[in-house]
Amino acid sequence: MNIRELSSLLYDECGKCQDRFFDMRERDAVPDFYEDVKPYADHWHQEIERWQEKSLLYIQQERPKYVHKPQIDNAAEGMAQVFVQSFYKETSRKRFLQTIQAAQYTLQTFMLAIDEKGEQP
Repeated sequence: MNIRELSSLLYDECGKCQDRFFDMRERDAVPDFYEDVKPYADHWHQEIERWQEKSLLYIQQERPKYVHKPQIDNAAEGMAQVFVQSFYKETSRKRFLQTIQAAQYTLQTFMLAIDEKGEQP
């Protein structure tokens, strides 16, 4: 999977996390940590780490105009948090939504930068 596809996958998963967050609040549900949260988080944390590594390499090589290392690092950290927090109704709504939106903005900006270059590393 190339960096563009991985970015798109993470962008879509951010949307699913947002849906899950509202669903868990609406149903007043409590997830089973070892059955639901941990396997999901373990899988996605690996994908986020892979995306971060590939993105930083891409930035180093291609020097896109509007995407820099701190943005990638912040997006990766934010996604790692919200992918877990989306299961818990106690999560602060405002902070959760701001973190999701920031991550999606960075992913979208990064995908546009890749598309402008016309390359699929």
